[in-house]
Amino acid sequence: MTITQKISRAIAAGLLALPLLAYGALAANDIFDLSPDQPGRIRAEKDAAAVSAIPKDFKFTSPGKFTVAVSPGGPPLATYATDAKTVVGADPDYALAIADSLGLQLELVPVAWADWPLGLVSGKYDAVISNVGVTEQRKEKFDFSTYRQGLHGFFVKADSPITSIREPKDAAGLRITVGASTNQERILLKWSDENVKAGLKPIELQYYDDDAARILALQAGRADVIVQPHAQLVYIAARDKNIKRVGTLSAGWPERSDVAITTRKGSGLADALTLATNDLIKNGAYARILARWQLSEEALPESRTNPPGLPKS
Repeated sequence: MTITQKISRAIAAGLLALPLLAYGALAANDIFDLSPDQPGRIRAEKDAAAVSAIPKDFKFTSPGKFTVAVSPGGPPLATYATDAKTVVGADPDYALAIADSLGLQLELVPVAWADWPLGLVSGKYDAVISNVGVTEQRKEKFDFSTYRQGLHGFFVKADSPITSIREPKDAAGLRITVGASTNQERILLKWSDENVKAGLKPIELQYYDDDAARILALQAGRADVIVQPHAQLVYIAARDKNIKRVGTLSAGWPERSDVAITTRKGSGLADALTLATNDLIKNGAYARILARWQLSEEALPESRTNPPGLPKS
């Protein structure tokens, strides 16, 4: 292909993408409330047991407030609302419910993902609620109170004959598109090895430059399955209505891997947050928050403080 042809193709693709992006934004607002006022937010009652578990000498960043860092990486977990400044999503909703449980006002601080560890250690905020997975390496510096499962999703075209992927044999011989050097790729390579040892076909992994290219490959029939973080694909499926979930995969396969509220190591706040989460689970507020953002698949039966995390690589 000549340089002129490449440029022409790129221009054509860009022009085609503009109406698709505009439609996607409109459709997203029909499915998820991305308004700054968030009238459907789930609120919680003050939890006396959780409040009592806060160490007497613990000093919140701002008196009377629960200051929480969140990275607005994209819906449905956390994104900027239609006013381009208010952060909304499942993680902000959960942070609000925890603040309610502690009898505090929520102070949400948007941060870049790379900046949260230093900001937390230096006391800029009391906690991070931003899809942080529990790992053994992170546990050396931070405490954790789990609140969601870390899941990857198996999604296919809406009219695909594939109905379920739960274990390695279900994926034998399939063309699966996945991000290079990701945890999903690592797991699927192990699945493929297991299939070959069992006399089944290997998994054909496909790599593309970005998420949009992977979605297009799936829609065009060049790939059978796409595997990405579950929440990302839930949003795309609800927005575009042309892909469907056929299974989930734990980020810690074969063990469960959880997402957690992250606090400073030894601050003593983690146990109170775990108590608050378990109360939200018992009274149903937790389930309603996840359902509001179509993340019920990621629900935990209970919250734990500092459970086993992903091992050091």
